[in-house]
Amino acid sequence: MKRLLIVHHTTSPTLQAMYEAVRAGASTDEIEGVEVVARPALAATAVDVLQADCYLLGTPVNIGYMSGALKHFFDQIYYPCLEATAGRPYAAYLHGNNDATGAVRAIEAITTGLRWRRARPPLVITGEPGKPDLDECWELGAMVAAELAS
Repeated sequence: MKRLLIVHHTTSPTLQAMYEAVRAGASTDEIEGVEVVARPALAATAVDVLQADCYLLGTPVNIGYMSGALKHFFDQIYYPCLEATAGRPYAAYLHGNNDATGAVRAIEAITTGLRWRRARPPLVITGEPGKPDLDECWELGAMVAAELAS
């Protein structure tokens, strides 16, 4: 069975709603053969990363950058996972009140260094998410899990 690891920093009701939608999409009954595992960014370990086949990263945008928790996650897993996880797919979802360009750029720089492969463009939601935004989160989770299952 393939394993999808969701690493998230869920600091607000908005990010909680996004996380729940992503996880629900990834866990939909229509997708078979994928185990979904979720870890808060401050608790995720190199072992979690090594045991997963694909990664979904969730973060708030803080002052134009990813959260310190997600950066800490990358700092902890970078060297232990560098060789073993090269080529694995990832996707990301971000929430901010305005521009997320710096956060997206930082995630892409680190995942490029890890030699991970972007499975989907980053999903960036600014402001209060509505139902269409949460539907996009659900779709992101479902698409990533479906690709992993195939």
